[in-house]
Parts: sequence; structure tokens; C-alpha cells
Amino acid sequence: MKKKTLILGASLKPNRYSNYAIQRLVANNVEVVAFGLKTGEILGVPIKNELVPYNDIHTVTMYINPKNQRDYYNYIVSLKPERVIFNPGTENPELYKILKEHNIAFEASCTLVLLTTNQY
Repeated sequence: MKKKTLILGASLKPNRYSNYAIQRLVANNVEVVAFGLKTGEILGVPIKNELVPYNDIHTVTMYINPKNQRDYYNYIVSLKPERVIFNPGTENPELYKILKEHNIAFEASCTLVLLTTNQY
């Protein structure tokens, strides 16, 4: 598996982009872990509602609005991911600055588009 990815803001609702992203990542053989407000499972991927101190996250992909991201700044930095993807609606210049200070790459993009165009 490649580019182990944390979905931050995972939803069990099938019409949510975070849910669809989990499905697409799994279909592309990407190892996925997920954090959301409600626990559950999508295609064998458990959604946890407690922050797990992973040590092998390549990508964090955001599905949380900027105002609510503040509670997760320290957590994201502690994971030392190679990159953070800010999906549409999650763009956050305040967090960009923090990531730059910790040499963590980031991009305002769409996980689903990156997967569809083989740029993930």
C-alpha cells in the first residue's frame, strides 16, 4: 500500500465527499484511516472519534471547515505527514503558515480529482 492517508472529518453519510474519498482511496489500494465525530465503518475502514497518534501517515486530507480545524492543529503537526490536502471549502491560510513552519507540504486541491487524474 502507498501513501497511508488520514481522512480528517470522515462522515458515515454516503452523500458526503469524505465518505466518497474513503471509497475511492480504498479502490485505489491506498491504506486509509479515518477520524470523524461518529464512529462506524466504510468498506472496512473504521472511523474513530478519538485522535490516534499514528506514526506513518503520508497524507492528511481535510474535510473540516477552517473554524473547526483549530482544535486539530497540534494533532496534524504531531503526525508529521508529508502533505496535507485542503479539499474545497477547507482552505485555511492560518494552518498553511503553521505547516510551513514545520516543513509540511500542503495543497489546496481535491482528493477525488487527484485520484481521478492519477496525481494522488
